[in-house]
Amino acid sequence: MLQGGVALDRARLVKEAHRSIRKGSKSFSAASRLFDRETRERVWLLYAWCRACDDIADEQDHGRATGPVRLGTRLSPEDRLATIRTLTELAMAGETTGTPAFDALGQLAREVPLTDAMVEDVLAGFALDAADWRPRTQADMLRYCYHVAGAVGVMMAAVMGVAPDDDDTLDRACDLGIAFQIANIVRDLWEDDAQGRCYLPIEWLVEADIPPGEVTKPHYRAVLVPMVARACALARDYESSARVGATRLAFRQRWAVLSAANIYGGIAREVERLGAHAWDHRVSTSRGEKLSHVWSALEEARRLSDAAGDAPRPALSRRQLRALAKI
Repeated sequence: MLQGGVALDRARLVKEAHRSIRKGSKSFSAASRLFDRETRERVWLLYAWCRACDDIADEQDHGRATGPVRLGTRLSPEDRLATIRTLTELAMAGETTGTPAFDALGQLAREVPLTDAMVEDVLAGFALDAADWRPRTQADMLRYCYHVAGAVGVMMAAVMGVAPDDDDTLDRACDLGIAFQIANIVRDLWEDDAQGRCYLPIEWLVEADIPPGEVTKPHYRAVLVPMVARACALARDYESSARVGATRLAFRQRWAVLSAANIYGGIAREVERLGAHAWDHRVSTSRGEKLSHVWSALEEARRLSDAAGDAPRPALSRRQLRALAKI
């Protein structure tokens, strides 16, 4: 692996990846500590690649603006997507990219059974954003959630040792990512609107008589609240399905996954609880709340046994959502 012409060994890649997750996500960094060392390091390697792809796509540094961009120096969304694809394809082919985050993916692919299809499903999410795509239907919204988060959940499951042919467990890992992304959508409505984006289905907005581009107008909050509650109900369905999949993991992996589910599920539940005040400030979880969620997850992880039939499957599964992309 090269950085400035110098080979990076696995230890250095892990160190760079750890730095990335600590800078980019306090929640995921905290949850990753619950894994055994080998899984934890692999999670960091996967995170580093995902974070780098996000940053290239949005021209940011760990989710934050990089400062003023000189006129004529900004790459087009299509060029940024091409950069992501080229570096990812090199990494998956076992080539050195010279970029630690992408070399981290290459290292990970040598250690766990990641498939090209898993990676392509994640890249498809960046392609949707590059095309300025917006969901028209509920199925469209869930398809978007699949590509930008559910597909990462599938890769996480592979990192935790789930076999590539264990479709039901992979489906449920995907379900957790979808639940996470729905939480992001309802929490970030105001921030997305400022960027000219809205990931709630257009059909929902039409039903509520909210004109395009006006979802955050104060006088629409009353009709926005039940729409957000509808999205949160979907998130709960996907989260419940994912908790069934967690029962099949080793204890420390189960604990980490349930901790993340509690933390992100808590965000969606808080947005729903706040109603019209959910966007007065950005909903987040304090350090104390995170610790409480981790403790609750520990108790849950200790008492869980395989309960594959205890939670119904959500309306659209991973395989159904993948099929939508081909229609």
